[in-house]
Amino acid sequence: MNSLGRRAFLLGSSAAAVAGIWPGANLFSFARADDRFDLVVHGGEVIDPSQALRARRDVGIRWGRIAAIEASIPNARAAQSIDASGKLVLPGLVDLHAHVYPQASALGLPADELAPYTATTTYVSAGDAGANNFSAFKHYIIAQSRSRIFAFVHISSIGLAGFPVGEELNLDYMDVEAAARTVAENSDVAIGIKVRISKTIVGGNELEPLKRALAAAERAGGEARVMCHIGDAPGDLARLLELLRPRDILTHTYSGAGNNTVQDGKVLPAALEAKKRGVIVDVGHGGGSFDYTVAEPAIAQGLVPDTISSDIHVVSGNTPGMPYLPWVMSKFLNLGFSLEEVVAMATINPARVIGRVEKLGTLQVGAPADVAILELVEAPVTFVDTRKNTRQGTRWLKPVQTVRAGRPFGRPYPLPFAYP
Repeated sequence: MNSLGRRAFLLGSSAAAVAGIWPGANLFSFARADDRFDLVVHGGEVIDPSQALRARRDVGIRWGRIAAIEASIPNARAAQSIDASGKLVLPGLVDLHAHVYPQASALGLPADELAPYTATTTYVSAGDAGANNFSAFKHYIIAQSRSRIFAFVHISSIGLAGFPVGEELNLDYMDVEAAARTVAENSDVAIGIKVRISKTIVGGNELEPLKRALAAAERAGGEARVMCHIGDAPGDLARLLELLRPRDILTHTYSGAGNNTVQDGKVLPAALEAKKRGVIVDVGHGGGSFDYTVAEPAIAQGLVPDTISSDIHVVSGNTPGMPYLPWVMSKFLNLGFSLEEVVAMATINPARVIGRVEKLGTLQVGAPADVAILELVEAPVTFVDTRKNTRQGTRWLKPVQTVRAGRPFGRPYPLPFAYP
């Protein structure tokens, strides 16, 4: 570089630094009115609970970020476009409880293959990997997926590799130090510890796996959370609930597998107390963990969900309950929650739990350009829970198209065909 070129580069770098755009800056506040967008989603009804927005808007995407939300963006400014007329345009859905480690257990599904059915752009692996196999998950699955993936590290060092044999039957697998180290060394993607507390999984170990999970989270630091699965929990469920800390997550909250949060038609006081002190109430529908006869009284008595998640995996995906995230959202829509509430529980709320990506779960300017396009189908529909109870509904959410980091799954194909 000659002296003139070097001087121009340094001056430019200094100016950029003063302007606050060096390094890793939000360039979109500097976008000019005549800038072209890589992609424009035209004519949809935008619903973004993070900014209390529900209106017909065009969404402009540039360089993998939301660059504009305007009443109308001229076609001439769009290199490519998607016609979303008559459809809902939402932030890319965020699934707080999924199983997306397909090569390491009988349960996992490839995240990208789920896109046509889920409109989900961010998944959290709920304990698929433990300390012994997390590195492979991070390098061979997370790194090669278009979908954004975070994870809870299983307190069992083998994760779910032994499924269907309970991974917590042998306490020797529950190495607190190894689990804590794995979370701490992978804090970019690991948000805490997963533990499953059901009689068939823990055997005679009862609450010891949960106690070790809590110890590992504390030792990992960085506000690591515990996600606690409940099925037919051993002993007094109140004892389990009292152990959970603010910011921990109770998943399968409405399970009908046995010892659950509703007993004799009444919500356990300990469950309401847990929610009051800040424990996150998660759905985790799955193939055996959502029962209308539990959910309905629980919700009526105040145990409402903070996050709607699918617990999608090989087994659950083949069940009549069909726990694909938009379908689970549809069940809660027909349980009386508003569309805005249901969208919040599958976008901004789980994104805040993850807490790793600024503006994740939103369509705010500067947010990652993750977009879910769905159709709200107004028609009679029958929903089935995981105990074969049925409920009739009048509307459901149908995935139409998914955009991740500004790149659609499917048409229009970008040029060059590459991903960030």
